[in-house]
Amino acid sequence: MTDLGNRVAERAATRPRHFWTIPRRDALVGYLMISPQLAGSALFVLLPLGLVVYYSLQEWNVLAGTFEFVGGDNYAKLLADPNMGQVLTSTAFFSVGLVVLNLTLALTLAILLDQRLRGTTFFRTLFFSPVLVSLVAWTIVWQFLLQQDGGVNGLLGVAGVDGPNWLRGETTALLSVVVVQVVKNVGLNMVLFLAALQGVPRQLYEAAQLDGAGAWTRFLRITVPLISPTILLTSIITVVGSLQVFAQIAVLTQGGPGMSTTVLVYYLYQQAFQFRHLGYGATLSVLLFLIVAALTLLQWRLRRRWVFHES
Repeated sequence: MTDLGNRVAERAATRPRHFWTIPRRDALVGYLMISPQLAGSALFVLLPLGLVVYYSLQEWNVLAGTFEFVGGDNYAKLLADPNMGQVLTSTAFFSVGLVVLNLTLALTLAILLDQRLRGTTFFRTLFFSPVLVSLVAWTIVWQFLLQQDGGVNGLLGVAGVDGPNWLRGETTALLSVVVVQVVKNVGLNMVLFLAALQGVPRQLYEAAQLDGAGAWTRFLRITVPLISPTILLTSIITVVGSLQVFAQIAVLTQGGPGMSTTVLVYYLYQQAFQFRHLGYGATLSVLLFLIVAALTLLQWRLRRRWVFHES
């Protein structure tokens, strides 16, 4: 038996091996499946990102038709730009206000709509419908509503309140843009939170209530931990979206009054397409990418401290 086993092993060892083994065929099928996505990412993400970095090292004058390598001059200009302090401050205030108001309002609405009361379907549709409206059309309507003699001040006048010109005050202009954006997109986060809340087992609430836990304790100890993955997702989406807001600024305030609503994306647009400083505009794009990447990475790293099942 031993000799027979040895002969079988020798024949198996000398038998030619096929290249297309089952694991290799499976791997090939997998790579073919993801190849369109990889090609799209390379063509529409990696290549444009590389070109932006390349253009940031050039001085490109479209009108004169010149394209000159300047090295790090655009980055030195970025550090010495006297407007960057105001631009980054406006961007920070806008992003913080948008993220806090959006997530807080979305979670509050989701909790209210999760009570299984009559009419909740109507209100879900009502709060989500602005997400489906054209962004430019939505912003134009709010531009008329927020004027000195617009609909918002008309409602305030009925209550005896003399409303300001919302889009012409440095403080009210930024606040107005934040509110317009929050009302437009709060329905999306609300739906995500509502789906997460409906996945929380009701038995946990019943057991906590029997142990004497109040509503606030149940919310902090049960609801927040179990929906924390959704909170992480919505926070990342909202932070990235807040740093990319352009149309609302362009339609409502054009960056004014002064530079109070000139966020980084709109300043990038001004430099690249209004003032024709395309090299400097590319440098601002690199700065925006680094800020978005840093904030996303920070949120992803901090998830282990508070996201359920991530510790």
